[in-house]
Amino acid sequence: MKRSLSLFALVLCLSAAAFGQGSDELTRKGAEAYQQGRFKEAAELYARAIEAGADDAGVAYNAACSFALAGDRDRAFAYLDKAVDLGYANPDEAGRDKDFESLRGDPRWEAALARIARKAKDRALMWDSPSIATASAEAIPEDLRMAGLAKLWAEARYNFAFPEKLVAIDWDGLYLAAMPKVRAARTTYEYYRALQEFCAKLQDGHSGVSFPSDYYAKVIGRPGLHTRLVEDRVLVLDVWDPELRQAGIRPGMEIMAVNGSPVRSFAAQNVAPYQSASTPQDLDTRVYEYGLLAGPVSEPLALTLSSADGRVTELSVRRKLPDERKAFMPKAEPFAFRMLPGNIAYAVLTTFNDDAAADGFIKAFDAIAKSDALIIDIRDNGGGNTNVGYRVMAALVDKPFLGSRWATRDYKPAFRAWGNPDRMFTQAAEAAPPDGRHHYGKPVVVLTSARTYSAAEDFLVAFDTSRRGTIIGEPSGGSTGQPLSFKLPGGGTARICSKRDTYADGKVFVGTGIQPQILVHPTVADVRAGRDAVLEAALAEVRNRLAR
Repeated sequence: MKRSLSLFALVLCLSAAAFGQGSDELTRKGAEAYQQGRFKEAAELYARAIEAGADDAGVAYNAACSFALAGDRDRAFAYLDKAVDLGYANPDEAGRDKDFESLRGDPRWEAALARIARKAKDRALMWDSPSIATASAEAIPEDLRMAGLAKLWAEARYNFAFPEKLVAIDWDGLYLAAMPKVRAARTTYEYYRALQEFCAKLQDGHSGVSFPSDYYAKVIGRPGLHTRLVEDRVLVLDVWDPELRQAGIRPGMEIMAVNGSPVRSFAAQNVAPYQSASTPQDLDTRVYEYGLLAGPVSEPLALTLSSADGRVTELSVRRKLPDERKAFMPKAEPFAFRMLPGNIAYAVLTTFNDDAAADGFIKAFDAIAKSDALIIDIRDNGGGNTNVGYRVMAALVDKPFLGSRWATRDYKPAFRAWGNPDRMFTQAAEAAPPDGRHHYGKPVVVLTSARTYSAAEDFLVAFDTSRRGTIIGEPSGGSTGQPLSFKLPGGGTARICSKRDTYADGKVFVGTGIQPQILVHPTVADVRAGRDAVLEAALAEVRNRLAR
């Protein structure tokens, strides 16, 4: 089933105003039937929605999925063709969609995928023309560099979900100011850094510029250290590279200087200007955890470190390419679970990129259900697919819960020519059904940080709105939405946030972060003692609630 924007994905992305109350209601009921496994009913509802006027490719695609699951292959292929007629153009998504398993042995399947691929090619020629989206990252000509800058400027001008920001920052003026830097760029690295600096002016974590992947893998590295800003000091949290441990770097050490400059000055000059971030806490995360020590492997990196007892060490540290770091980098599982003293369940969900976190949660549900309280840790969850978090949320409630309200720009060229005001298309928050087979009704606490991001924040909004439990920790990153991705000269990519989300009642969290009910900031002393102050606060809160 096609999913991207909200619980029911594109299937609900047009309102009653777009194609009539009847088709909207039929689409909503079809999505509910699908979620509850009533696929034949869902298929007929989606089909009726299209007959009633729904002209969105997502509705037709979901009809095809439902007919395939219901065993009606003829109608599944018919509605997949209808989806393509309406603009569906994602052969990779269709090719891996489990809903189409019953179609894959049919001789019509390859032809259907080929038709979707042709539609995707035609669309690419419109929006990612090979005239600009060149593959080679070597020696990008000046004209192409300028064309890439213009493309980035234009995509933001017409698609950025916060047009008032464009006015406030003078996007056109910033475009003009970026031109000399792009012209002067001698290397691919300098060019992409110039684009990153330009895009960072949007101050949005779902907008940004990425280096060409092949180029990045050969040129950009980082040492095997995990660092973080704690109480305005840059601490080493973990040392993954055995070479660095052997050199004497230990968790809890403070980085005082980088390449001879005080660490905060170094970060302000060399890292922060290139980071696309929505909030101060988001920027700190990107600067001091992700970007501080990254850079070309050919450039030296010297660190001045101080231990807890004040001893100062100066070391030359080697940046390593991604392939070399594979040997020592830890891999976080999407889901982890254990029981804590006092019969308290502790579930860690590190990503919603695929179904693994929700699958793990449901698989462990019988054990979780035996606990007296549940702590869900999403402090390191950078997001992914909103629906994955909603599957977990559905097991925590016994009635429908609300997700986010969202909006996107509704730009019509003729309206602008007539002098009409700019408009936003707004979709009210949709009610998502509870999980009819799993229900956890005991106390729940959710742990958050600035690294709680995107789809993980969508989960938080639903959790907070439902008043299901207590949020403990630090404010979330404050950035979610739907990025619009496009190609740049040299094989790199950029993305612009095309969707703005709020709470169901309009309360803003993008640009501020979702605020915990119990605020806990880890301290330097906590890090050096190996103490998890946020988890300790959660345990205290749960025990107090159980004692009442």
